[in-house]
Amino acid sequence: MLAGIKRMQEVLGIQDVDIQNKNVMIRVDFNVPLDKDFNIMEDTRMRESIPTINYCIDNGARSVVLVGHLGRPEPKFDGDKQSQFSFNHLVKRLERLLNKEVFFAHSLQMAKQLQSAHANPVILIENLRFYKGEKENDPEFAKQLADLCEVYVNDAFGTSHRKHASTYGIATHVPTKVAGFLLKKEINSFAKALANPLRPVLLVVGGSKVSSKLKLLHNILDRVDKIIIGGAMSNTFLKALDYNMQASLVEEDLIEEALHILDKAKQKGVHVYLPVDVVSTTHLEHTDQVQITPAQDIPLNHMAVDIGPATSKLFSLVIQNSQTIIWNGPLGVYEVPLFSRGSFQIAHSISNTYAFSLIGGGDTIDVLTRAGYKDSVSFISTGGGASLELLEGKILVAFDVLDRKP
Repeated sequence: MLAGIKRMQEVLGIQDVDIQNKNVMIRVDFNVPLDKDFNIMEDTRMRESIPTINYCIDNGARSVVLVGHLGRPEPKFDGDKQSQFSFNHLVKRLERLLNKEVFFAHSLQMAKQLQSAHANPVILIENLRFYKGEKENDPEFAKQLADLCEVYVNDAFGTSHRKHASTYGIATHVPTKVAGFLLKKEINSFAKALANPLRPVLLVVGGSKVSSKLKLLHNILDRVDKIIIGGAMSNTFLKALDYNMQASLVEEDLIEEALHILDKAKQKGVHVYLPVDVVSTTHLEHTDQVQITPAQDIPLNHMAVDIGPATSKLFSLVIQNSQTIIWNGPLGVYEVPLFSRGSFQIAHSISNTYAFSLIGGGDTIDVLTRAGYKDSVSFISTGGGASLELLEGKILVAFDVLDRKP
């Protein structure tokens, strides 16, 4: 894990190369949530890209071309447009953030024309996932992207684990390929949390499935001192300890694996904390059936939907006695206000410490936002799957194709 992080830290940054009078393409992460009227609900990912874009503008780039994706459209042929996923919905917000005109290009050909027609333009190209060649990492499509620039900048950490044309294939055809400020900030923050952290190091992990966090739990045991496990995934661990979880979500086929993780943690001296009490109900919509009970005494036909108050206090004490905290995954069905209290309490506890706190995963960030503590943690990673793969000890493929320091 540490060797991989160090290798990723060695990539050249945009400040290490000359961009004056050169066409610069920036792979941004503009995969932001939109409401039914296509209004941007949360623009953190767009805001995080602004320093890199402004640097290119301020340092004399001939043009700045922005490429990225929004949502998961499934084109039937190249250029197939699905309006709900169009980057056209992002132009006004981007202009406001940059305080500069942004030209919208419906196609790569139009982007080429805009480069010739205007002096130092900022160009936003339509959602690349409208093209089959993007996700397929088609060499010809990657070359078409590369024809728009002499310098390629990857500033999209959230897709840096994908071998797509705009994150991987393009590098073959561009002479200079470097990391943007956000990509650098992301990897340096993970290095701070994992490579040379202040101890004790705590991992708070939640979510619905053990299966999605198996590699993470196995690989991180050498790097952390304590682990808090909550959310529905804790049900499987409690069931492995012979608790009757009643109607709670349990991954029966992973009970032995859960026991193995607990045994491995014990051998390595890593303290694992599980819920001691839970909030349970017969149905998410039947709030009159809600009960708080010890974890080993869940009522018949009830399912655990949140950590209980005693668990919140226990977990908060563990958090207060940590110097580095990594949090990935909510600790309950936080989307239902009545069952969000546990996750919100953990958000409060983490925001109220002096520890270095690294938050990853879209649901976890949503918890912080809803609880009002988004600005009270040390670093929020913009990558969901990328963050998880990094914590699993993998080298993110997009870093492999960037230029490195001698």
